[in-house]
Amino acid sequence: MKLKLQFLVFCAAAAVALPVMGAGSSTTVTGWVLDSACAYTKALAKPISSECAIACAKQGSPLVILTDDGAIYLPVADTMPAKGQNTRLLPFAGKRVTVTGNAYERSGSRAIVIEKIEPAS
Repeated sequence: MKLKLQFLVFCAAAAVALPVMGAGSSTTVTGWVLDSACAYTKALAKPISSECAIACAKQGSPLVILTDDGAIYLPVADTMPAKGQNTRLLPFAGKRVTVTGNAYERSGSRAIVIEKIEPAS
């Protein structure tokens, strides 16, 4: 419950901050799609399995992109009201992807508005 509240606070802050931060910077990142709880609380370098990532996402855990250097990108929408990105990421859960989009950074947190997502080569 505490994690969900923290995530809601983060989303609200991101929704307020995105318009203030401008257009972001065009970026391409490669990494693993996994659920946010495993990325933060278990410090995984990659998902245990696609099934695990999918099960967590279906229970409401936001999917994130974990890059090889350990950076975590939270996929966000650039529309208001914001829309969660799990539906878009679910086919890639537990897999490596290359994502292109506008990236934002604030106080050490990273977010990306996905323009293109594809399996990593």
